[in-house]
Amino acid sequence: MIVTGGASGIGIETTAALAAAGASVVVAVRRPEAAEEVAQDLRIRTANPDISVRSLDLADLRSVGRFVDGWNGPIHALVNNAGIMALPDLRRSSQGWEMQFATNYLGHFALTFGLRRFLAKAQGARVVSVSSSGSLFGPVFWDDPHFHFIPYDPLLAYAQSKTACTLLSVGIKQHLAEDGIVSNALNPGAIATNLQRHTGGLRTPEHLRKTPEEGAATSVLLAASPLVEGTNGRYFENCAEAPVVPSRPQLRLEGVPGYALDPSNAERLWHMALGFLGEGR
Repeated sequence: MIVTGGASGIGIETTAALAAAGASVVVAVRRPEAAEEVAQDLRIRTANPDISVRSLDLADLRSVGRFVDGWNGPIHALVNNAGIMALPDLRRSSQGWEMQFATNYLGHFALTFGLRRFLAKAQGARVVSVSSSGSLFGPVFWDDPHFHFIPYDPLLAYAQSKTACTLLSVGIKQHLAEDGIVSNALNPGAIATNLQRHTGGLRTPEHLRKTPEEGAATSVLLAASPLVEGTNGRYFENCAEAPVVPSRPQLRLEGVPGYALDPSNAERLWHMALGFLGEGR
């Protein structure tokens, strides 16, 4: 199993739970030297020596390509967990894309697409995309996803990227089911991690927050549990399928907007992403 960003935040607990259940886990991270220390702690904690670290910068297609080229063997689960949130200023990837869209969605799309043959070898692989309640704040901005004309807004850019993560799972259902690959997205909930470093910390009331272990639970469920065997193209929160909501909740941000599960949106985004990957090579 592969966990992107598996050495920080809820990624640590996702890695720990999968390793404790006996999985061979590869932690794919931008800073492998720092991640190796975390991995060593997890090997001791889980009594599983089969936790390894590999370099991966999702914002750089060259790095994604090197990761894919260096892979060999079946993959039973790919947990697209890494992400960035609400960068205060407009930043662009090495390919010129808005950084949150590039990291949270396009990098994971390229990784999943590149690893397709290895996921297919597992004959029942699962791809898990960590989305967010942030998707309730905005859809994909089809005509200007990289904010060349739309004035940049940190939250809107984050919302777009997380809506795209959910649509990725729908797109995988539509395009990769023939390879026996299933995919679901999830909202892990409000967890105080380094993810909120650009927002001044977690703003959610304390009684509504989760621990990192609780936040990782839905990812682990979707990656490994027999309870969701064959479930495909859905959105989960609190270890259960979430309702589709017609408008953004005002108090507790729960549920998924219909535009994030719409098959036509998923199809459009899939082909948009393929076009971007072609331009980025």
